[in-house]
Amino acid sequence: MNAIAVNPGRKEVGVVSHPTPELTRDIEVKFRMLEVGICGTDREICRFDYGSPPSGFEHLVLGHEGLGEVTEVGSDVSTLKKGDLIVPMVRRPCTSEDCTPCRAGRSDFCTTGNFTERGIKEQHGFMTETIVDEEPFLCKVPESLRDVAVLMEPLSVAEKGLEQIWKVQNRLPWGLESNGGLPSGKGKTAVILGAGPIGILGAMAFKVAGFKTYVYSRSLKPNPKAEIVESFGVPYISALETNPEQLAEQVGNIDVVYEAIGTAVNSFDVLKVMGLNGVCVFTGIPGYPKPHLTFDAELIMRNMVLKNQVAIGTVNASRQAFDWAIRDLEQFMKLWPDAVRAIITDRHPLKDARNLLLGKATGIKSVLEIG
Repeated sequence: MNAIAVNPGRKEVGVVSHPTPELTRDIEVKFRMLEVGICGTDREICRFDYGSPPSGFEHLVLGHEGLGEVTEVGSDVSTLKKGDLIVPMVRRPCTSEDCTPCRAGRSDFCTTGNFTERGIKEQHGFMTETIVDEEPFLCKVPESLRDVAVLMEPLSVAEKGLEQIWKVQNRLPWGLESNGGLPSGKGKTAVILGAGPIGILGAMAFKVAGFKTYVYSRSLKPNPKAEIVESFGVPYISALETNPEQLAEQVGNIDVVYEAIGTAVNSFDVLKVMGLNGVCVFTGIPGYPKPHLTFDAELIMRNMVLKNQVAIGTVNASRQAFDWAIRDLEQFMKLWPDAVRAIITDRHPLKDARNLLLGKATGIKSVLEIG
């Protein structure tokens, strides 16, 4: 079968002939790929910044934002059946018996670094026709989300970010307000850095969680991203018009900074104005080459001490975060269906993948239609 892959040794990107997988274990599920989202990680792998093939292969099949349809299940599979829609998770656990997170189903906190990741690190991804994977790593998706379910993986980033925020802020003596049994950001302010897919979906997630939410991004208005953001009631503020100090004056105490731009320059500028007891969540991975940065590290350190601030990084997501993404995506589609659909700006056949991966990124989210 055909697949889109990168060959790091030869510095090649394009279509390869890849073996068609078959079920070999009773816990496995076979599914045909329907859609795969393209993101900055894919483009960075195609620049050969990172990305490693599985053992025995020169190439790595790309793609980690997938939507598939089940075609066959092993005899021990109990939660999925033929015809179900699924979104596969990205990370797979290491094999060390001493790695408590991996043995507990939290490979996103692996302590050995020997985890693998579909389409990124030592496991083939989803830019191909047919996949076989294990049932625990496949999330069943309602049919009602068929046209937007490919956004679940980027949304899971925000869900894990929120999970970490709830846990960090529970250190405060007064805890968090509850909203129907769920933590609530009511009365708190969140600033989302960036208006790409992870930023827009993050803004939706923070708004649904009760935060007074703002998106702080570079481009001037009007632009399509700003229009989407403001269509669901979140103000869009351009960094070209409003510097971080003015931003803080405008929005008040910044309780959460959620970084979704993948660059350190603007992120550390905003970190300087984060408020009392604030939490900054970094989700982006800066690419190469690395720019030279000049910022007031003494001020940031002083603020973090005197204002009880916390900065954390978050990578990939657990099964629970994917389940939360399904829950919230259903909520988003009830509240703002046009805005959610507008995040996917174009769909292309698999044959267009190489041009999309190597060309200049346009729009918000490009999706490959495979099945």
